[in-house]
Amino acid sequence: MEPTPQPARPRPTLRPDDGRLVRGRKSRARILAAARDLFAEHGFDGATLRAIAARAGMGASSIYRHIRSKEELLIDDLASRQEEAWRRFRDADDKGRPTRDRVLAFFAEQHRLLSEDADFTTIALRALTHPEARVARRVLALHDRTIGLLAEILMRGRVRGDLARDADVLLGARALFHAALGARISWANGLVSADGCAASIESSVELLFRGLSPASAPRA
Repeated sequence: MEPTPQPARPRPTLRPDDGRLVRGRKSRARILAAARDLFAEHGFDGATLRAIAARAGMGASSIYRHIRSKEELLIDDLASRQEEAWRRFRDADDKGRPTRDRVLAFFAEQHRLLSEDADFTTIALRALTHPEARVARRVLALHDRTIGLLAEILMRGRVRGDLARDADVLLGARALFHAALGARISWANGLVSADGCAASIESSVELLFRGLSPASAPRA
């Protein structure tokens, strides 16, 4: 009679200060710093994982223990910069200002971040063409986070009377986000300048707050 197989023991959870985790975080930070330098020097498509590994001081095969693709590195960089932009917005935000002004300030911080490198827009969009990939899910999570933050701003605006009482703040946040994304796609493809992109986003905000129909027009 064959012995009954024993269930695999779960791996113990590592403490945050465990040496293996600390070394892993330091290695990943070195890889990200090297990737930022090489992306800036050669562009995203011109930087190879082998070159990134060499700049980070590790072997070409060792890098795969920490990351799976260049896209993952770029989205890591985007996520950290997004967090910084959101922090700057929160630090400077005056919740007593008109909602329109708060939304414009939010997008101004986003624009300062994303206009530094068109790859943040183009590679994030490229990643979304592979919805099964982990990096695509991370991009979508960043999009959802941005929409959620915009919805929070609009919600406060509805409470203070800047928006109609029956305004759908989530729908409004999505509309604002996608209008801004569309402007950035045009910029990333060289169709408009960075200033033109910012102006297009501002126009979209103005249009959404003003509406397309006269306030006095009767409903059908």
